[in-house]
Amino acid sequence: MSTLKNDLLLRALRGEKTERTPVWMMRQAGRYLPDYLKLKEKYSFFERCQTPELAAEITIQPVEQVGVDAAIIFSDILVVPQAMGMEVQMVEHKGPLLPEPIRRASDLDRISVPDVEDSLGYVFDALRLTKKMLNGRVPLIGFAGAPWTLLCYMVEGKGSKTFDGAKAFCYTQPEVAHRLLQLITDTTIAYLKGQAAAGADVVQIFDSWGGLLSPEDFEILSLRYIRQIVAALKDEALTIIFAKGAWQSLEAMAATGAHGLGIDWCIRPQVARQLVGPKVTLQGNFDPAKLVSPIPVIEREVRAMLDAFEGGPHIANLGHGILPNIPVDHARAFVETVKNYAYEPAR
Repeated sequence: MSTLKNDLLLRALRGEKTERTPVWMMRQAGRYLPDYLKLKEKYSFFERCQTPELAAEITIQPVEQVGVDAAIIFSDILVVPQAMGMEVQMVEHKGPLLPEPIRRASDLDRISVPDVEDSLGYVFDALRLTKKMLNGRVPLIGFAGAPWTLLCYMVEGKGSKTFDGAKAFCYTQPEVAHRLLQLITDTTIAYLKGQAAAGADVVQIFDSWGGLLSPEDFEILSLRYIRQIVAALKDEALTIIFAKGAWQSLEAMAATGAHGLGIDWCIRPQVARQLVGPKVTLQGNFDPAKLVSPIPVIEREVRAMLDAFEGGPHIANLGHGILPNIPVDHARAFVETVKNYAYEPAR
């Protein structure tokens, strides 16, 4: 049996009855928290990721300061391309930069499926340390980027709103694209298995750019690889797929056997529920920008969101990562409103 004091998230993902809706927030460990910003001044981004003591401290901050029902390890999806042999820089105010992107078949010679213990062991160390520091307070979530989303960065070399270069690469060199996607998938499976072994109770697959693809292309370039990951993890950890903007493929994602599916704020919860059926746990879907609203508005809007998810298993979350300009008391209001919801008089 679980020794967790609060296992709401795990029970919700298994479709079991919970006394209230569990709540956490994507990107909760980081940029909106004053204590994180102090560490940011002292250490570079990858120093924060690669120093287990720092990563663990950052991971636990929102549990203690905002009261969320789960911790998510502080890291980044681009540690995987890094481990595979690519240079990744984090440029302040600009985002990620991969100075030598993949553009042709011969570029694949520069990358490989690494020994994850060797190249990503610092993440496993951070998970083990966090698990120890949490001491059973809440579950711990690990994560990785979906292969399609990682390909976008590895081919484009930087962030983009449309990733036309990455799409052109897939459409003009499909064989090379699928070789790359498979290399990323093999690395990700080993990486997430390592995370589960190090103490992650749940792993989330972030497909940030899944919504750029048509339903057919989402199947070909993204879902067939996510499916491999979910299948490989089925005995190791609970799994959540979050493919931002790809709601047209929710039914297909539900069929992977993932325990939870994240949705953004551009789809009504009732529509998502119709697509996935009564048993799949939905996660989301508050618009992160709405957290700038006055606290009474946040409380009202959160209750409206919870009303809309009634009748099926749900994890309260944002529809994407929390924004850097959100006051901590607004984040706390989001969490508190979810926690108090179940205890309101008969609705």
